[in-house]
Amino acid sequence: MSDNRMNGSPGVTRRALSGKINEVLCGIRIPDLPYPAATPAVESTPDWRPLLLSCWNEQRDERVTHLIRSVNLEWSAQQINAAYLADRIMDVFLKSSGLHPIIARRIARLRFFLAWRMNLDGASAYSPILMEWLDQLQEWRGWSDSGGRSAKHLLDRLDALVIAVSGCFEAEATSSLESFCADWQADTVRRQAQTGRLKQRLLDTERGAARQRRADATARALVGRALQGRNIPPAIADFIFRHWLGLLKQAVLEFGLESASFRHGSKLLEWLVWVGDPSLSDRDRDRLFHVGEQIGDRILDVWRRVFSAELPTSQLSGIEAVMVSRLKGEVPALEPALPPQGEFHWDAGWLEVEKPDTTTISMAEDQWYVEGEGQQEHRRYFFAYLEDTGEILWTNGAGVKLGLQAWSDFTVARREGGLRQLPQPTPFGDVLTDTVGVLCEVAEKQRLQREQAAREARVRAEALRKEKAAAEQARQEEQAAREAELERLRQEAEAQRVADEAAEQERLRIEQKELAQRQVDSIKLGGWIALSDEPPGGDTVRMKLAVRINASRKLVFVDRLGLNRREYLEEALVQEVLGGKARVLGSSAEFDDTLTRVVGRIRVGRNG
Repeated sequence: MSDNRMNGSPGVTRRALSGKINEVLCGIRIPDLPYPAATPAVESTPDWRPLLLSCWNEQRDERVTHLIRSVNLEWSAQQINAAYLADRIMDVFLKSSGLHPIIARRIARLRFFLAWRMNLDGASAYSPILMEWLDQLQEWRGWSDSGGRSAKHLLDRLDALVIAVSGCFEAEATSSLESFCADWQADTVRRQAQTGRLKQRLLDTERGAARQRRADATARALVGRALQGRNIPPAIADFIFRHWLGLLKQAVLEFGLESASFRHGSKLLEWLVWVGDPSLSDRDRDRLFHVGEQIGDRILDVWRRVFSAELPTSQLSGIEAVMVSRLKGEVPALEPALPPQGEFHWDAGWLEVEKPDTTTISMAEDQWYVEGEGQQEHRRYFFAYLEDTGEILWTNGAGVKLGLQAWSDFTVARREGGLRQLPQPTPFGDVLTDTVGVLCEVAEKQRLQREQAAREARVRAEALRKEKAAAEQARQEEQAAREAELERLRQEAEAQRVADEAAEQERLRIEQKELAQRQVDSIKLGGWIALSDEPPGGDTVRMKLAVRINASRKLVFVDRLGLNRREYLEEALVQEVLGGKARVLGSSAEFDDTLTRVVGRIRVGRNG
């Protein structure tokens, strides 16, 4: 039966509905419900079965979502969605089931059981036998808390439901509820067979009783109208009440209002009153003689037609005596025709009973009506329209009579709002299908929104990544530019420093050379120089200037003995002095100090 059509939901398969239920349980998110921030581990999910069992045993009308919000525990998203779905389904069922509020509220408490099972089994919580049982509850839409046997029977069965569902919680299985549903359905089959017989028996009985009431009421109305305000001889009044009233009733009952027997009986009633009341018959003596001659035979003839038996002639003796007296012109003793007030009840309305058209009746028949509000409302079923009496036969829908109501009173009650027609009921299968369908659409919209949000988040993340990458690249480029600029400035500074040092060295070299040049220029004939032999650290040789040749700028030095002649060009000697290989003596102390300062500055320049 896994792919059968849902009861009351044509076109919706159980498989399709199961898929929607599971989609809602997994995917929907309802604002203001305490969903966990992250998916908790299965072993850390709290067990809500004891809590739900307690609420079921107490038969509380609290919503499951309100219950889980009132407990400071971290429920799983599946539990929260199961609670919300059970609440939503049962809230819709309360409003649209058409059941009496007491019954609908007791059935709606199954929300605790359904939330528990949906969390465990998903859509399988709505087993076929459970769905069939819930749909069959529509046969109780006419139930009212009347205190009768039928009302108590249903309440007792619902008490058994409490025990069955509690057994499911305790055994952690659904077998006890399924057994309850199977027993309920078997009892329904038996009761429906019995109800069919009861309905037919009640209809036959009430139609017969309606004919009896119509006949009696019509006969009374005819007699009451004919005798109202009249004074007639007691013998005629006695005959009318003892014999003719029963004849009129029997005529209506056996032959109907349109029959000749009833018309003749009504006419003879008028003759009896007319003959007995002098205020009527004294005006036409000829007619009085004519009626007097025929009335006895006419009475016997009508009696024979109606009862198929003869009226004893002795019963007409009183009427005959009155007729003889009236024909003689005598005035018999008169008394009020009707008994004292309250002893004879009649209603002239029965002579003209309202007959609504068949279309109006067919629209009103076989419908449920309710009077009162809330738990005080009482429901009744328009079982049949009794045409003979113009009355409505109300039942409890199971063949038990609740009462009769005149059609006119019915129309007034409906017009004034005291009696309302129950709307067509909504089977539980339709409630489940429609509710899950709506929530499935919400879940699908939320899924699309989450996907759209995820796509937008990825786009924003990618844009942010690119923005950060671009910023990082710009930062690196800026850093590289700064470093390049610093390197350029450092190189420029280094180049400038090198250039400055070179310029300083060149200046010092020039200065040293100029100093050496002055020293060389200052050597007079006979002036001494000291030459350092190679390698460095060798002996120093002193020589004196022997010849200065200005034309070639050549200087000729000899040692002390005038031997070991050495010649230097002036420039070469300057270089020797600068290189420290030659030293001009004579003003050597000053030269040494000056040379020491120059060399020191050169060294400082190189180290800087």
